[in-house]
Order: sequence, then structure tokens, then C-alpha cells
Amino acid sequence: MTNKIFMLMTFIGVPVSLIGTFMHWPSILLFIIYCLTIVALSSYMGRATESLAIVAGPRIGGLLNATFGNAVELIISIFSLKAGLVGVVLASLTGSVLGNLLLVAGLSFFVGGLKFKRQKFNVYDARHNSGLLMFAIIVAFVIPEVFSVDMSGTKKLSLSIGISITLILLYLAALFFKLVTHRGVYQSDVPADHHDEEPEWGIGRSIGVLLIATLIVAYISEHLVHTFEYVAESFGWSELFIGIIIVAIVGNAAEHASAVLMAVKNKMDVAVEIAIGSTLQVAMFVAPVLVLLSLFFDKTMPLLFTWQELIAMVSSVLLMVVISNDGETNWFEGLTLLAAYIIMGIGFYLL
Repeated sequence: MTNKIFMLMTFIGVPVSLIGTFMHWPSILLFIIYCLTIVALSSYMGRATESLAIVAGPRIGGLLNATFGNAVELIISIFSLKAGLVGVVLASLTGSVLGNLLLVAGLSFFVGGLKFKRQKFNVYDARHNSGLLMFAIIVAFVIPEVFSVDMSGTKKLSLSIGISITLILLYLAALFFKLVTHRGVYQSDVPADHHDEEPEWGIGRSIGVLLIATLIVAYISEHLVHTFEYVAESFGWSELFIGIIIVAIVGNAAEHASAVLMAVKNKMDVAVEIAIGSTLQVAMFVAPVLVLLSLFFDKTMPLLFTWQELIAMVSSVLLMVVISNDGETNWFEGLTLLAAYIIMGIGFYLL
């Protein structure tokens, strides 16, 4: 039933988005249409990811979901950088970290926990990811802010470039570690009871759906960016709130849908890999790539966040590390993460 609704939204939303763009409909109406269409397209990305996870395993399936899901946000951010909206881009990166660690993981743990009393996942992956989260957010994001206090604008950018290159190299090394040199070394003690499950789509069709959906989202995202300023003025929203809440939720809709679906099916290794893996990819790959890409635009983007953003991200990381390090979860832990997201959302709305 849900798939039919999303299918209907897609077949209506894509042509309506095109018509509305060419006919210059009101910005608020276009903003709503674009967001709903991107969410509908994300459902296809989620179904394709589930099929790939059944065939290739939870790590690769979760990684592909995070990659294509973050591709949407990367596309939105590139167009935002082109438009000079550096604040929106930095805020959307913060929103991705908060959204993945608190909203996506929180919803997954909560919804899955309502169906199952205890849900387990690979504790070794959880501990490995915890270390990377601490490094990426606390070391790579907080340290630049501390050192940049007494630096000029040129030196701040140079510091950001150096950190960005380091982050990208370490992220690639982390993938090599998990998928090549230590693949299968740290096995989960969670019983694998999905061997006989048939994927909805084959590998070729799944990858094709992911590519096509991403391309359509890219086109819609370019026009979505142009509605931000008018929507902000109309509703009295700050640039920070739009980036952290609105752009992050729309840009991560694929991860939201996929992770919750996996949790309901008790495939927590995939759900956790989507939530935490996506966060790591944003912090260690997407953000550094955007810093380097900004060098080709009129307005560069140093990797410098506000103190409110940094404290929110650090708090989210510490909360997730404490909750996930035992390799199991329940609905109350999910509710705790969601409560933290709501508190931070209220704070950023009132700024």
C-alpha cells in the first residue's frame, strides 16, 4: 500500500514539478511540491537498497544507501554553494549529522523496538564506528574552530583544505579496512536468518533505479534551492533552521525510509550501518569535498561551524556512542534519541 502511494506521488510529482518550474508557480507551492517529490523518489532508492542489501550483505547495502542518499544532499549543497549560500550548506551538514544520529537512528530504534523487545547488531562495527565518529566530529570539526580564532581568512581556508584532504584519505582507508583487509574478521553474533529472502529487484535494476532517481532528484534539487530565500522570508525561518532541519530532512529522506524499513524487519545491522555510516560519510567525505569544490566558486567555504552547531553535533555523537556501544537497542533508547532531536530542533528554530 505504501509503495503504491509513493509510486503515485512520483508519477504525479515529477511532471508537476517540471510544469510548475516552467510556468513559474508561487515559490511556496513549488517548495512543497519539490520536497514531496524528492521524498517519493527516495522511497524507490530505499527499495533498491533493500534489494542490494539482500544480495551483497548489510555493510555494502548500507554503504550504497548512504552513498546515494548523501548524493541528494551533495547535489543540493553544490547548487547552494553556487548560489553563495554557504551558511545553508554548513547548516545542512550539521542537520545531516543530527538527523542521521538522532532522527534516523531514533526512529529506527523506536519503531523496531515496538515490534521486538531487544534488537541486536554487530557490536564490533558499532565500536569501530564510535571511534570514527569521535574523530570526525570532535577532532576534525571542533579543532579547526579552536585554532582559527587567531587566524586570518586565508589561513582559515588553508587549515580547512588540509583537514579536508586528511578526512577524505582516512575515510577511504576506513572503507578499505572494513570491506577488504578486515572483511569478515569481526563477525556479528546476531543470527543471520534472511538467507532465503528474495530481493524485490536484481542488482542491475536496483542500481539503475538508484541512478535514475538520483538524476531526477538532482534536477529538482537545483530548483528547490532557489525557493529557500522566499520561503525563509515568508515563514520567518532563519537560514540556519532551513539548513539544519528542512534541507537535512529532505536530503536524507532515502536514509529515513530505508533505515526504518530495515528496523521493522529486524535487520539492525543494515539500519545502523545506514544511520551511522551515512553520518561518517557526510563528515569525512561530503563536507571535505564541498570545501574543496567551493574553491571553484565565487564564495569559498571554510570548514568552520558555529558553536551552537558544534555543541549539538558533539552531544549527538556522545549520546549515540553511549547507546550503541553495547550492540543492542530498544524502543526507549530510540525515544531518547528522538527527544534529543526535538530539543535541538526547538533551539535552532528559536535562534
